[in-house]
Amino acid sequence: MPPQFLVIGHAVQDLSPGEDAGERATWRLGGTVSYAALLASRLGLRTAVLTAAAPDLRLEEALPGVDVVLAPSNCSTQIRNVYGPHGRVQHIVQQAAPIEAAMLPREFRDAEIVLLGPVTGRVDTGLGECFPRALIGISAQGWLRDIGPDNRVRPVPPERWQADRLLQPGRVLFVSDEDLPEEGVKPVLDAWSARVEVLAFTRAERGAEVCYRSVWRHIDAFPSAAVDPTGAGDVFAAAFLIRYRECGDPWDATRFATCAASYIVESEGLANTPDRAMIEARLREHAGIVAK
Repeated sequence: MPPQFLVIGHAVQDLSPGEDAGERATWRLGGTVSYAALLASRLGLRTAVLTAAAPDLRLEEALPGVDVVLAPSNCSTQIRNVYGPHGRVQHIVQQAAPIEAAMLPREFRDAEIVLLGPVTGRVDTGLGECFPRALIGISAQGWLRDIGPDNRVRPVPPERWQADRLLQPGRVLFVSDEDLPEEGVKPVLDAWSARVEVLAFTRAERGAEVCYRSVWRHIDAFPSAAVDPTGAGDVFAAAFLIRYRECGDPWDATRFATCAASYIVESEGLANTPDRAMIEARLREHAGIVAK
């Protein structure tokens, strides 16, 4: 039976600040595939992951109930995140093997919802063409990152992103203010929003700007006791796609996704991934927060 929700990208070992790769390094599971898949599973969807990582990562234990297809790799992707007064600095310590379209199981091609969420590219752009009946979401972040000689993640200027092959089948594009330069962001967003059905521009504690068929609306962030912002954008993307598939209303989906993201920041890692009852409770508590 095909999955209702499929996410493709690299699972990540998020290293503790200051630690390098090695057997004694302390890490927790991360990456778009981890946050999005666990959220989808907790929302009751039949969920699958296509990723590349070393065999000892044991994703089945961390993502219970998720169908994990692991492409062969000699190592897993490892990232060190350091948060400071000027935002996040990332180092890619090592990278798993690329994910190719040929690795996709045949039954996954009938997935209802697909999220493409690379870490730093290394996901075949042709994968978007493999799902003729799916609602496809594109997480731009992984294609807007490059790695410098010191392993530090550097932004890719948006005009350098060759997005044509992805945006043609993709209906929803997710991008955060962390991924784009402050100057000149509006023309970039306007150009991308003209090529997809929905564009969601997430802005952490400043909420999100969402464009649906040329109409822009803003939504405030839901109140939360923020501890760690990692994964908030991934949870937003998964929650938006799921709710949009359910109701067909982009503004309802925006509100649902923003609420879901408010939970994941309240702890480190995947620990506070919400279920549907948690999201609905907070939605009722803050009925005045809507896309305007």
